[in-house]
Amino acid sequence: MRFTSEQRLDDGVLEREFTLGEIPGILWTPTSASAPVPLILLGHPPLGLQKMYPRLVARARRAAADGFAAATIELPGSGARPRWAAAEQARADLRRALEAGEPVSDEIIDALILPLVDKAVPESQAALDALLSLPEIGGPVGYSGGVISVGIRLAVAEPRIVAAGLFAGSFVPRTMFEEARQVTIPLHVLLQWDDEGNDRQAALDLFDAFGSKEKTLHANMGGHTGVPQFAGEDAAGFFARHLRYGSRGPGPLRQASSRR
Repeated sequence: MRFTSEQRLDDGVLEREFTLGEIPGILWTPTSASAPVPLILLGHPPLGLQKMYPRLVARARRAAADGFAAATIELPGSGARPRWAAAEQARADLRRALEAGEPVSDEIIDALILPLVDKAVPESQAALDALLSLPEIGGPVGYSGGVISVGIRLAVAEPRIVAAGLFAGSFVPRTMFEEARQVTIPLHVLLQWDDEGNDRQAALDLFDAFGSKEKTLHANMGGHTGVPQFAGEDAAGFFARHLRYGSRGPGPLRQASSRR
């Protein structure tokens, strides 16, 4: 990991851009912390960090206010990273289907999502390796938002992630439902009831498939971009419960477990 820039935001948050090999990322840490802090890995859609920055920094500021670090990395084929021909073709096929008012086929969804998951999850794990080696970050780790299939795979494959907040707002391949049954960590799932780009029933079926004993579905009226402000407060409370105190209730912070 190599830090490439640094600035202090006006609310006591240190923002540092970094590169991990060819992968750009951003780390936000609370400057007031006197001990290593938990980390929230911020997911986002494949629109590029520059376009997503306003929403990401808002989420990171809230995390810092709660005493957590937050970090994000650019997804494969997005932003300034090299374009990925297969992903570009899958996105074009998706646009054509949507513009024509046609159902989005399983083949398009698989081509769009599964290769992204296969590439993005190992990169996220490599980012966790680097971030958790920093003296100011001690774990545990939460995952928040982004492409829900990436969150599912990470929840299954990455033991250092102890809780996840997922947004039911992206297409999900049928094979990911099997992986969802293997998820056991606490989940906070946000669903916009009138999301024009989301299959509501599929989102409900996916929530039902999750194997977690603790899982909460927060459904709000409105479209994809109409998430109410209080939904963010609810998500922040979820991470406060599971990252500040862990599953054992109030007490000393648990350190992140090593990868099995």
